[in-house]
Amino acid sequence: MRSRRAIKSAGALGLLALSATACSGQASRLGMPEPIGPQAERMLKLWQGSWIAAFAVGAVVWGLIIWAVLFHRKRSDDLPPQVRYNMPIEILYTAVPFVIIAVLFYFTARDENYVEKTTKNPPVVVDVTAFQWSWQFDYKEKDATGKEQTVASVVGQPVNPNATSGAKPVMTIPAGEHVRVRLHSNDVIHSFWVPALLYKKDVMPGYDNEFEFEATKLGTYEGRCAELCGVDHSRMLFQLKVVTPAQYQKFIADSKAALAAGGAK
Repeated sequence: MRSRRAIKSAGALGLLALSATACSGQASRLGMPEPIGPQAERMLKLWQGSWIAAFAVGAVVWGLIIWAVLFHRKRSDDLPPQVRYNMPIEILYTAVPFVIIAVLFYFTARDENYVEKTTKNPPVVVDVTAFQWSWQFDYKEKDATGKEQTVASVVGQPVNPNATSGAKPVMTIPAGEHVRVRLHSNDVIHSFWVPALLYKKDVMPGYDNEFEFEATKLGTYEGRCAELCGVDHSRMLFQLKVVTPAQYQKFIADSKAALAAGGAK
């Protein structure tokens, strides 16, 4: 009786803790930042689904353990019934883990294909070059002949991570449009990471990685290198700025005008 009361008290405390945090967005995201686009939302749902499956398996396992402790405690020296040659139970032991793994694999593969999908002619193409210890963002467009050219360029400088403010290089993109990011490295392996995208991609010398994403929430989001790339790795900071399409077109137009003025000189 005492053990049952202890179990009920522990369960009540657990439910109280869950109810106290259920209304919190951070609790529902299970440690993940708030997603800012459909790809990020898809990955968040996969993360939440994986946790739900883990909680379900844990609840069954702990339920069986508690059930065995309460109702199958040793009452005599007799050998309990043996089930090692029980074919239905052994099939169950094998089938249930297989089904769990198969379901998780299916949803992981489905969401990976969605996140890694690229389009034929994305409206925005940005070449991102990582170097020790900052980033360069080159915006690409095709001219009338189909040749690609740089219409805007942002070159960063290493940032002091302990400073309250600093000149972080800013990657500006329009909201609601597909953005293709092509990753290049001039020296060692880096990693392009914006936590709000719930995604990161390695930047490797001699190999050009790429991915596409869409951001639907306006704002400025922090980014950084997620690969230990040397002594000043912590200074490889940047920002992702999501603006309206009109603001983005103005940014590109101003950059073109600045490039033309520089060429005229």
